[in-house]
Parts: sequence; structure tokens; C-alpha cells
Amino acid sequence: MRSNVGFYLKTFLGISCLFLYCEYIIYYVVLRDCDWPELDPRNEDITIDKTDNSPVKVMILADTHLLGSRNGHWLDKLRREWQMHRAFQTAISLLKPELVFVLGDLTDEGLHCSNAEFENYVKRFYSLFAVPETTQLYVAVGNHDIGFHYRVSPYLNQRFVSAFNAPAVQLISLRGNHFVLVNSMALEGDGCFLCKPAEYQLSKIEKVLKCTKGTYTGKCDDTSILDTYSKPILMQHYPLYRQSDMECNDFDAAPHPIKQERFRERWECLSQEATTQLLNQVKPRLALSGHTHHGCTRPLPTGEGLEITIPSFSWRNKDNPNFGLGVFTPNNYAFIKCEMPKETTVITLYMLGLSLLLTWLIYSVFTRRRRYKYKLR
Repeated sequence: MRSNVGFYLKTFLGISCLFLYCEYIIYYVVLRDCDWPELDPRNEDITIDKTDNSPVKVMILADTHLLGSRNGHWLDKLRREWQMHRAFQTAISLLKPELVFVLGDLTDEGLHCSNAEFENYVKRFYSLFAVPETTQLYVAVGNHDIGFHYRVSPYLNQRFVSAFNAPAVQLISLRGNHFVLVNSMALEGDGCFLCKPAEYQLSKIEKVLKCTKGTYTGKCDDTSILDTYSKPILMQHYPLYRQSDMECNDFDAAPHPIKQERFRERWECLSQEATTQLLNQVKPRLALSGHTHHGCTRPLPTGEGLEITIPSFSWRNKDNPNFGLGVFTPNNYAFIKCEMPKETTVITLYMLGLSLLLTWLIYSVFTRRRRYKYKLR
């Protein structure tokens, strides 16, 4: 009888250890290899004065796509949300960023859902992606949250803005570093209820940046001048205009067949006109985006700085999701992507672990029977 109890206990412990590693410990094992990038003095912008302030540490993710009642099976929903929760909370505990930005498509069915379901979305998001008091979290809106431009209504837009404190255009400044968040669907230039206020806010930010730099030709008051000028970091859901992902060669880039697909303006990327306008007004040193679910790093069309597309944070959309880490000073920055556990790796570990456990069970049962027969003799 005691041997039976020991046998069952060992089996239970084996399964528990496998589950604990694949669902909890693996996130620490993988993410402990990721750390904040180091600033390279050779990349300093000599046109911007140095400051004595410490660098700002920023974490960026995109396309969490929390599942809804239409397209998500409850088990898939439970699995994906647990994965994202564990990856995010592990990263927060290990890296302790000061700012966290989520670049759109927080929800998968935000444009379709009822008020009750949207409120549930909001609660789930802030529960899964909870941050400590020392960290500030900001979000940009995505097309799955309120719809593509032609589907956006004042009601859907205001519902998202109120729930996530995410106006069409935001300027967030910390220790001389300026982050401009933009609603990509508000850049159609057609004078709609969403676009006109966004254009006005972008013009105000343009004036503030020029006044701070000292290049504005008009009148600047105290409210139009920041403490320190630096080239901003542009953040939004859509990538800037590009024909396709063929020029993207990151480790997390789209697979080859998808790379060849031509981007449609206003669907997979911004229009050329909106891109030109945005770059002329903001003049960023770095542009960050999401939307495509795959990674991409390429030079900005202006020839100065980079555009980096962050892949989806959800394993439902990508086998190797990741997130970005940026270290910023007014005259310098460094940026890397942090890999998370691959879905295929976790599945392989489960298959290997269960196979070894099954082999041990068969061996144990066979050995026990032989011993029992030997005793009967």
C-alpha cells in the first residue's frame, strides 16, 4: 500500500514540476538574459546639449489582442492571457521600467463589443498588465479597438479614450525626453470628427517643439516651452508608409511569403501623405509602431533615425513574440528587443516531459509486476 502511495506521489510531483516550469519558471529563465541596452557615446547627437539626468528606461509592446466572445474559445483565451500576464509581470519584476507603452490593438473585438463586454476588457487589461506605482503606463489606440477610419464613430472613440486615457495625440515628457503618441486612424486628412482635432494637436506639439528649440518664427509663451529640447520619439499603431516588409530582416520579421505582400495605404500602413506630414511636424529621432504582428527595423524616410515595428505580444499571433526596451537621454538612445519563450519550445518541453514521464510509468509498472511475480514464486 505504501509503495502505491509513493508511486502516485512521484507521478503527481513529476507532472506538477513540468507544469510549473512550462507555465511559470520558463519566463524567468528566458527573460533573465535580457537587460537594458547600453548607450553608445558614438551615437550622441552633438546638436543637443547633454544633461545630468539619468536615462529614461522604457518598455514597449504592441498588439495584445485580448480575445472577445466572438472569435476566442475560452480555453484559447485563458491560455493566451496567462502567457501574456506571466511574461509581462516577469519583465516588470526583473527590469523595472519607468514608462510602459502599449501601441494599439489592446483588444481583439473592441469595435464590436457591447458596453458590458468592453468594461470587462478594461478590467482584464489592467489586471493582466498591472504596473507598480513607480511605473507609468500609456496606450495608443489600434484599429481593433475602435475600427479602421471608415468605421470609427464618436461613440467608439470616446469610449476608448475615456477608459484608457488615450486622446488622439499625446505628448509625454520625462527628464528631457519627449514621446508623441498618435492615433493612426486620425491621420486621414479628410477633416472628420477625429482627424481635425488630431491635426490641431499635432500643430500645437510642433509649435511647442520649435519654441523649445528656438526656431519658431511666431510668438512663444511659457506654456509653449519645455524644460529641455530633444528630438521626440514617435509612437503609434500603424507603421509609417512602406511598400511591404521585404526590406525587414529582423530575427522576428515576417516569413517570406508574407514579406512579399504589398501594403495597402491606410490599412497596413499610413498613407504617404500622412507619413510626410507626421515626419515634417514631429521630426522624430525614432518611430515605433505595431499592427503588422511582425518585427521590422529600417531607416526613417527622412534619412535620420530609425523606424522599429514591434511584433505582437500574443502567442496567438506569433510563435516568437517579444517586446522592446529603450534607454533614452535627450541626445542619445539605445534600443533592443527582448525575446520571450517560443510557443514551439513550450510545446516541445511538454511533449518531451510527458514522454519521459510515460516511459518511467511503463517501466515502473513493468518492474513492479515482475517483483510481484517473483514474490509469488
